[in-house]
Amino acid sequence: MTAELRALNARFIHNFITNDVAGHDAILHEDFICISPAGARVSRADYLADWEHGFDPARIPYFDYRDEKIDVFGDTALLRSTNRSVRLKDGVETVGMTMYTDVYVREDGAWKCIQAQITPVQPAHYPPDETIVKKYVKGVAQA
Repeated sequence: MTAELRALNARFIHNFITNDVAGHDAILHEDFICISPAGARVSRADYLADWEHGFDPARIPYFDYRDEKIDVFGDTALLRSTNRSVRLKDGVETVGMTMYTDVYVREDGAWKCIQAQITPVQPAHYPPDETIVKKYVKGVAQA
């Protein structure tokens, strides 16, 4: 069960890196909602519309996910992880981390993400590099 959810998390991130809207749509529950870092509720339709252009390797030359933690409670799972990114804007690099909590529900034997919540992480709470699960440089997965 945990292996299946780890694979879904990897797919979730891969869908982001590749701007794969159809692939991402397939793992979202029909009642999906996202809570943005600013606290806004983002509808499924708006979330997917943003997904198509969310990742640009020229603007985000480095991205990883780390510190993955999965807890299963019957047919509900909490999947938590942290992303580190380097972003370029007007030639200036900004490094930051956000933690996400994705809530999955199992219906008819399939796990679907019903909510994603993204929270900024302050430097004092950055998980160490030893917890990196996968990293991408200019949109390319690193071995």
